[in-house]
Amino acid sequence: MCKSALCLVCVSLLLGPSLSCYQCFVEVQDSLRLCWGHILSEHNVRNVDSCFRKLDRIFNNHERVIEAGRVGKGYDKQLKELLDGEILPMVGEFDKKRNNDTVYEERLQTAADNFIAAASKLPRVSGCLPPCGFQSAGAVYNCITCQYDSCELPLDCPVKEVTAMENSRSQMWCEVPFHLPGNIEVIWRFAEEVKTQQVDQFKEVTAGLDTLYSIPSSSLQHVGTYQCEIYSVQRSIVRLYFYLTVTPQVVAGHTELQEIFDLSLLPGGRFLPAPAGPPHSLTTSPLLLTACLTALLLLLFLSMG
Repeated sequence: MCKSALCLVCVSLLLGPSLSCYQCFVEVQDSLRLCWGHILSEHNVRNVDSCFRKLDRIFNNHERVIEAGRVGKGYDKQLKELLDGEILPMVGEFDKKRNNDTVYEERLQTAADNFIAAASKLPRVSGCLPPCGFQSAGAVYNCITCQYDSCELPLDCPVKEVTAMENSRSQMWCEVPFHLPGNIEVIWRFAEEVKTQQVDQFKEVTAGLDTLYSIPSSSLQHVGTYQCEIYSVQRSIVRLYFYLTVTPQVVAGHTELQEIFDLSLLPGGRFLPAPAGPPHSLTTSPLLLTACLTALLLLLFLSMG
């Protein structure tokens, strides 16, 4: 059992308002051993609580220490190794031995500087890529919380607009700009006729590994919202949405006919005149004959389709 004063320090350390890289990786018992012989030079008395306040100032409230600890996923183990390498030798050296506060100040500050220099060389991350998705590779270690911060982006991506002509092929790719795990599952769902992100309106259409959803011949029954959800180990990573609009072929043909007809008219609604004829002469205008012939051929093509 530790003495009451040391226990109070221990509780204070564990229940402090914030953590740091030091408190994330150094055991409380090691800190107690480190601070056992801390002497206040002014009064020549042993004061463990003052040592802990010194640790708090040098490590816990040191912005450079916290920033140095913002490493990429998986490198928290190296942080612990670096900090242990600076602190544990001091623990063995100072345990049950008295040292003035000035010695502690110098040695702890040197340990913090060494940690900052070494930890700053560990790999960082490129960060989070908006606008959506759970991106574990973009997380960074946070010495204040002793855990990795997530990107905190929404799971659902904005709806993308996709337009296709009737009877033409439509393709939607379930792709994201961030790295995906190797063991993914892709589920495609469809909400008929509506533009929505309400998950309860979708019905599953396919599941597997295919990130491409293709419709060989688009029709009006394919109009609606397509949802692509990517899973890894039964955990949802991201949901993409595509709203497909299909333009009927008849409407497209009528639009082209109207454009041809408009081209055959002069301002004011008059037909193109023949070279030496009146403005309403239709039989001698080569441009008008060409326009009419083209329109007839297009109508014939549409009727056969």
